[in-house]
Formats: sequence, structure tokens, C-alpha cells
Amino acid sequence: MYHPSRRIYLDHAATSWPKPEAVYEAVDHYQREVGASHGRSGYREALQANQVVAQARQGVAEILGAAQAEQVIFTASGTDSLNLAIRGIVRHGDHVVTSVCEHNSVLRPLHALQETSAVSVSYVPCDGQGRLSPDDVIQALCPGTRLVIIGHGSNVTGAIQPIETIAKMLHERGVLLLVDAAQTVGHVPLDVEHMGIDLLAAPGHKGLLGPLGTGVLYIRSGVQQMLSPLRMGGTGTHSSDDRQPDQLPEKYESGSHNLPGLAGLAAACDFLRQRTVMAIHAEQTRLTNQLLDRLEDLAASSTAGLKIYGPRPEYPSSERRSSGMGTGPCVRTSVVSLTLMEYDPQELALLLEASHGIQSRAGLHCAPKMHRALGTFAGGGTLRLSLGWSTTQDEIEQTVQAFEATVSG
Repeated sequence: MYHPSRRIYLDHAATSWPKPEAVYEAVDHYQREVGASHGRSGYREALQANQVVAQARQGVAEILGAAQAEQVIFTASGTDSLNLAIRGIVRHGDHVVTSVCEHNSVLRPLHALQETSAVSVSYVPCDGQGRLSPDDVIQALCPGTRLVIIGHGSNVTGAIQPIETIAKMLHERGVLLLVDAAQTVGHVPLDVEHMGIDLLAAPGHKGLLGPLGTGVLYIRSGVQQMLSPLRMGGTGTHSSDDRQPDQLPEKYESGSHNLPGLAGLAAACDFLRQRTVMAIHAEQTRLTNQLLDRLEDLAASSTAGLKIYGPRPEYPSSERRSSGMGTGPCVRTSVVSLTLMEYDPQELALLLEASHGIQSRAGLHCAPKMHRALGTFAGGGTLRLSLGWSTTQDEIEQTVQAFEATVSG
């Protein structure tokens, strides 16, 4: 039976755990030794609080490839960032293009705008692996299209979308692109300037390895003129003015910051810059490919009805093994979704934890249209295994053995 010492955490797509030790230390140091608010006073600890926010902002900006740290706005979560971007850009009667791959953090704000603001929405289909065609995105545009929203990496199939190609095609047509990077920032190297992204939303607690309660929104230079703030109030600046400040980042950061969270996020960014996102991505890809290879072998040799969803590397596993290649093209994240014919996904998740200490996520993963497209909606979705920076070779081996025992049992 499950024992805490055997905990195999494969739910990094929900949140990262454990955090780097420096993150815990930074949060504790802020809480015990600093404790002041940002931008409100001039005593020593208040200035230290200002420095915490500045370090976190600079750290995120460097990881995203933003030209200026002020282009990074802090929010309460990735969902908060998406709501700010969507509701701050879209106006009454606008048309929005998104895809069936998206999370409810995109789908639900859009649905609300359809009901209250006469906004129309087009949903681009995906293929059987959860991939989008840039041509399909462009064909969905119309004269009233104001915004296109695409998730960089699927939280169900792991498929990475061709954001750079889509961005270039949209810019030629004067349409803004919002990218939901919840599953890729910190996991996959990216550069918002090079990729041509107008707005990018992400949580601070997943691939960025910071605490829960943190989120970021990148805003390309000039886009802030089109993006209305959703929250107004005290910013610690221009206190005599009854209008909201117009400069970044104060325009979107009213109220007190989550300083404990940002202290942890600043430390996490330092960790990521030292380890490098490229190195983390390479290791996660290597382990993900090994997991896929072993599960595919098990699916081929068993009649238990094991089915795996999502894109594969462009060369077969046998070729990868014989050539010694550890990673393939960057076509997916470290998210692996599957179904096993004899088990409801929730039942399978409970069995894996109870018998093997493997912690995963089962269900629709807040992406109902994705599961309808995959044909998994009626069956309750999929079981999702998601790797992170701390996942080890031994954990992958134990996971494969657990599936072998489940299939044979």
C-alpha cells in the first residue's frame, strides 16, 4: 500500500512539487525578516520588499525573453492573467478565434463575453494528436477578429502548437495573439520577442517553480494601449491622481502584491537561470520519451486496451534506441495522457496511488472540448502523467512497472 516515503509525484502539469530548496528559504525569509509591502514606504524592509518584486520581475522577463522587465505584470494566477488579457482586450461585438484544445480559463471567459457583450467565437479544430494547423487558424479570421487565443502546449496531449508561424501570419493581418503558456514556461525554452507574441499568460507555480498564488502576463510594447485594466486602486504611485496610472507595470498592479509568493518566484527564477530551461527541457524530454516508449511497447504486447494520446517524435522508438538518441523534435511537453479499457480514469488514478504511490490526475483536466475532439469525453477523460524538473529515472521505471503489474493483473 501507499506510504508517503514512496510518493512518486507525476502531476507537475497541475503544480510543481517539490520546489527548489531556495524557494522555501526565500518565502520563509520574507515572512520572518522582511514583512513589508511593496511601493508603500521608505524604511529598510520596505525597500527590501521593492527589491524582491524587482528581482522577480527581472527573472521572469529573462526567462521569457522580454525586452523590458516592465512588460511583465504580476497577477494572482495564470487564470487571472488570461482573464485580464481577454477581458481587457475584447470589446462589445468583437470576434475571437481560439481552439478546441483550450483550458476552461480561456473557454469560460469567452463564453461569458458571448452572453454579455455580443462577442462571437470561432473554435479551430485539432487533429487526433491535439495539434493545430496555422492555416485553419487563419481561415477562421473575419473582418471583426480582434484576438486569437492559442495554448502553447496542451494540458491533455502535450502537443506544442506552432506559435511562431501563427504569430507571423496574424501580424501580417493586424490581429493580436494571446498565448496561454501554462504548460510550457519553465518547461520549454521560448522567446516572446523572437516568436512575435503579443500577450502571454502563465502561472508562477508550474514550470516557473514558484509558489501557488502567483501569475504573470507578458505585454508586448504598445499593446498596453489596447489593454484595459480590470482592477483599479492604490499602486503606491501618483497618489494625488484619481485616475489609474497609465505606465507599466502600475497600470495593472493595483493593491498589495503577494510578496511571499514573489519572493519564492524570484528564487525560482534564479534556480531556472542557473540550471537553464534548456537543460530541464532536455532531461524531461528524455524521460518522457522513455516513458512513451515503454508504454507503447506495453500497449502493443497487451490486450488490456492501453491507449496513449498526443504526438510522437518524428522517428520510431526502435530507431531512437538503436541510434542512442535521447530526445526528439520539440513537438510535445512532458504531459502523457492515456486510457486503459478496463478502468475508469479516476479508478485507475486511485489504484496507482494506493498500490504504487504514483500521484497523477484523472478526468477532463478543465479542457472539455479537447476531450470531445479526442473521443474521451464520454469515458470520463484520461489519466494524465506529467513530469517535471525533479522527476527521476527511477520514478519512470517504477511507473512503467506499475502499469505492467496493472495490465497483467
